[in-house]
Amino acid sequence: MESALLGLILDSSVIIAAERKRQTVEELLAFVGRTFGEIEIAISAVTLAELVHGVARANTPQIREDRRAFIDELKKHVPVHPITDSTAEIAGQLSGEQAAKGITLPADDLLIGASAIEQGYAVATLNARHFQKIPGLQIVSF
Repeated sequence: MESALLGLILDSSVIIAAERKRQTVEELLAFVGRTFGEIEIAISAVTLAELVHGVARANTPQIREDRRAFIDELKKHVPVHPITDSTAEIAGQLSGEQAAKGITLPADDLLIGASAIEQGYAVATLNARHFQKIPGLQIVSF
């Protein structure tokens, strides 16, 4: 199946859910491929930070090691898009426009969304609540 989407930025919620279900990175990516067809898949540097936060918060050494291994494997298969000056410009514009309307955007989701917009990608998430507040962002709910 050919996708109309240029690409997907995976939100941490999608990755964490796969890891909790004991899916491998390959299984996660195969699922995305079956669902959306041939499509570019990436994560934002902010998503990487959120995942590493989970490693640091792990309450056992085994969970910490498993989470770290999952992240390392993910990085072998999926590019990490950096936060660039263009990303910052997009985020600042979106944040300012929404703030003028009384809408506050969580910084992490704002930067992930701005990264997706910068690339012309959609965000794949299990929690669209905050992302829906970002104008111009295409969201794919899992």
